[in-house]
Parts: sequence; C-alpha cells; structure tokens
Amino acid sequence: MSWLYDAHIHLSDSVYAPGMESVLQAMGRMRIKACCVSTDHDTSLRALDLAERSRLILPFLGIHPEEAQEDTGVVERLIEENSSAIAGVGEIGLDRTLASGERFGRQRTVFERMLGLAERLGKPVSVHSRKTLDEVCDILPSFNTGGVLLHWFDGSKRQLARAMDLGFYVSYGPVMVYANDKRVLLSKTDRDRILVETDGPVRFSRCFGHRPASPGFIPSVVFCASQILRLPYPETCSMLERNSERFLGV
Repeated sequence: MSWLYDAHIHLSDSVYAPGMESVLQAMGRMRIKACCVSTDHDTSLRALDLAERSRLILPFLGIHPEEAQEDTGVVERLIEENSSAIAGVGEIGLDRTLASGERFGRQRTVFERMLGLAERLGKPVSVHSRKTLDEVCDILPSFNTGGVLLHWFDGSKRQLARAMDLGFYVSYGPVMVYANDKRVLLSKTDRDRILVETDGPVRFSRCFGHRPASPGFIPSVVFCASQILRLPYPETCSMLERNSERFLGV
C-alpha cells in the first residue's frame, strides 16, 4: 500500500498546536507523510521538534519572502547545524505582492542565499513564486540543489512547459477539486513531475467547509487528480509516492 505525501504544509503554524496529536494519529491511519515547511526561525524550530515527535513529519527549514527583511543568519546556522535531520529547505522564494524596490531586492538576496545553502547540503527546495514565476525560473538553474518544487503552481501553460523543461516538480492542492484552470494545468503536467499539497493552514471553501487544511485533505486531492488523469486511484497513489520520494531524494 502506497504512502501519500503532503508536499507542502505549515504544520509548525500555531493553529495546529492544540490538536497536533490528533493530526499525527490521523496521518498514521491514512498513511500520509508531510513536508512541514517553515517561514522563519521560530517555525523552523517547531518543524524540527515535530520531526522528533513523529517520523511522518519531514522538516523543511527556510525563510519565506515575507520574512526576508529579518536577520537570516540565525536560520542559515540552524539549517547547517541540523542538515542531517532536515528533508529540505523551504519555504523560500519571491513574492511581488509583498515588496518592491529595495525590499524586493532583499527578497532575492535571501532567496539566493537559501538556494546556495541547499546546493551545498544537497537538499531539495520548496519554492514560493507568487507573481514571480518567470524570475524564479530564471534564478533556479544557476543552483544545483536537490529536487525543486514550485509549490501551489499557478502559472500559465507556457510557464508550466518551461518548468517541465527545467525538470521541476509542481504541486496542486485542494483548490483543484473545484477550479477548472487548475484541472487543465494538471492535465498538461508531466506525470512524473506531479505532487500534491494542502498548504495548510490555508482555508478552502466549497467541499472543505472553510476549515484550515490538514493532511487529511490529501486523499480528496489525489482522488480528484486520478479523475483528471483518468488513472485508477491506487495507480495515482503509487505514481505520487514515486514522484514524492524522487523529489525528496529518498
């Protein structure tokens, strides 16, 4: 029986803390592992703590572009000191909705420092690219990191084709269940480059009742993907397990 992977979720966010034991128990029952991404020093520490509690948590440490103005040295040291314990570096990237001018330049500096660190350590990266997908795809080939995930892929068909040419992974989440544009993108994605995620604690409407996303949403996302790809559900699970483990370098 395949393992499912939530390729990008913020389980280190404080919203999960009161019910974390229930989350972990549900993940065990459903055979789901989670790439627990971080945004700053505090969430990086919590991701490491969660990984010590459960082998189902795969910690990614990094600096989100929203936090790029802060001192980044402490997170860089944390990543280096825990390189053998972490699964990857993230959430890192660029976001033009958060900054412009010099502040955006700082985002780029931090992004490139994080990529350099991932390259030295041979770790995969989970990348944020809101309104910056072309710029991110210009920068990434300069670094020889492990696998590259463009999380919550929201680009055009042209940008998707470029991501595929570059050998990147792209992930789709709960919004795909009810958004036709995401379904079209999934149908045009190379099957060996597809991952699934929740990006919790983001809340989703429609069939998810506007609740904070949890790893338990993943089977619904996988079932939707199986319909779009016209694959049996077990075959889709096996495909995603292979893709996830290849991205992680397992």
